[in-house]
Amino acid sequence: MLGASLNKVFDYFKSRWQSSWNYSLWALLIFPLSPFVGAVTVGFVSLITWLKQSRKINRRPLNWGFALLSVLLIVSAGFAQDKTAAFLGLFNLLPFFLLFAAHSALIQTFAQLRQMAWALVIGSMPVAIMGLGQLFLGWSFKFEFVWVVFSWTIRPGGNPPGRIASLFLHANTFAAYLVIVFILSLGLWIEQWRLGIGYWRFSIRGRGAALLYERLRQRLRSVTEGQRSRGERLTAPHSPVPFLFLTVAVIANFITLIFTNSRNGWAIAIFACLAYALYQGWRILVGSVAAIVSSILLAAFAPSAVAHIFRWVVPAFFWARLNDDMYPDRPVALMRKTQWEFAWSLAQQHPWTGWGLRSFSTLYRAKMQIPLGHPHNLFLMLSAETGFPSAFLFCGLLAWILIISVQLLQKSKYINTGDKLIFFSYLLSFVGWILLNTVDVTLFDFRLNAISWLILAAISGVVHRYHEKDRLASYQN
Repeated sequence: MLGASLNKVFDYFKSRWQSSWNYSLWALLIFPLSPFVGAVTVGFVSLITWLKQSRKINRRPLNWGFALLSVLLIVSAGFAQDKTAAFLGLFNLLPFFLLFAAHSALIQTFAQLRQMAWALVIGSMPVAIMGLGQLFLGWSFKFEFVWVVFSWTIRPGGNPPGRIASLFLHANTFAAYLVIVFILSLGLWIEQWRLGIGYWRFSIRGRGAALLYERLRQRLRSVTEGQRSRGERLTAPHSPVPFLFLTVAVIANFITLIFTNSRNGWAIAIFACLAYALYQGWRILVGSVAAIVSSILLAAFAPSAVAHIFRWVVPAFFWARLNDDMYPDRPVALMRKTQWEFAWSLAQQHPWTGWGLRSFSTLYRAKMQIPLGHPHNLFLMLSAETGFPSAFLFCGLLAWILIISVQLLQKSKYINTGDKLIFFSYLLSFVGWILLNTVDVTLFDFRLNAISWLILAAISGVVHRYHEKDRLASYQN
C-alpha cells in the first residue's frame, strides 16, 4: 500500500518535471525562500540547455556580444589593483551571461512568459507576508535547515529599522524585487480582467446578460483559436480564483512596497501604473494617478505656502521621505550625488580598464571614511570598475534588446492583443530594471540578479523566435 502511494507521488512529479522548463518554473517559485536550491536548479537547467542547444545558442549575434563583453571584463580584472577581488566580482556577471544565453534558447513562447510570471507572483507571497509581519507584528527569527538549503533571517523592525526587508538583506533590495513582481502581477491581473471579468460580474440572466455573455464567449474563442494556430494553449477563465488571487497579490505587493520606504520603488511602481493605463487607454485612471503624484510632489517640493496646503491631505510618510525631511542629518557622503561624482572621477582616471570590479567600496572608504558597497548606479559602477569600453558594450547590448523588443511589439503580424499585453508586461519590467539600476545596483543579491537575467532571457528568446518567423514569411513571399 505504501509502495503504491509512493509510486503515485513519483509519477505525479515525473509528469510535471519532465522538461527543463518545468525545473526553471520550480526554481522561480523557490528562489525567494531558498536561493541555494534556486541557484542549483537554474544552473542545472542552463547546463542541460547548453548541451542540447549549443549550436543554436552559438549562432545568435546577441550572445556573441556578451561573449566579447566577458573577454573585456576578464581583461579588466587582469589590470585591477586588487586582482583577487576583481576576479571574484566576475561571478556577479559571467555566470548570468551563460544563464541568459541558455534561457533565451529555452524560452520561446508567450505561454512560457505567462507561466514564468505566475511562478514569480506566487513565490512572492510568502516573503511579502513575512515582511508585513516583520513590520507590524514584530516578527523576528533565524531559521536554518540543512545548512544553506533553507536559511531565513527576519531582523526585528526591518533593515534599516522601520523599513520592511523580509528575507532580503536590505529594504532597497526587497523593493527592487517587489517592483519587478508587482509589474508582472499587474499585467496578469489586467489580462484576467480583460478575458474573464464579465463571467464573474454578471449572472447569465435576461437578454442583455445573454448578449454580453455571447460577446465575451466569441472574444475568448478568437483569442484561443489564435493561440492554437501557434501551438499555444489558453485556459478559459471560468473560475474567479485566478483573478481573486491576483487581486490579493497586487494589493499585498503594493502595500509591502510602500512600507519598504523606497523612493525608487514608489516612483517605478507609479510609472508602471501610468504605463499600463496609457496602454489600455484608461484616461480617467491616468488623470487620477497624475493628480495624486502631483499632490505628493507639491507637498514635498513646492514653496512653503503651497506645500502647507497639500500637506493637510498628503501623509508626511510620503512627502517627508521624498524631500529627505524624514532623515535630515544624513552625511553628504551617503548622498547619491556625491557617490556618482566620485564614481565618474574614477572612470575618468582609468577610462580603458577601470579600477577592477569590487574596487569602489575600498576607494570610497579611503576617500570619505564611510563604508559603502556601491555607488548606487550600475552603469557608473561598471564605468569606474571595468572601464568605458565594457560599460558602453553592456549598455549597447541592453539597448539592442530594448529596441528589438519595442519593434516586435509594434510591427509583428503574429501577435494577438492578449499576447501583446503579457509581452508589454515583460518589456515594462525590463524598463523598470533599467530605471532601478540608475539609482541602485541590483546584481549583488543573487535572487534578484538571477530573476532579472531570466526576464531579459525571456524577452530575448521570444523576440528571436518571432523575428525568425518574420524572416521566413518574407522569404516565402
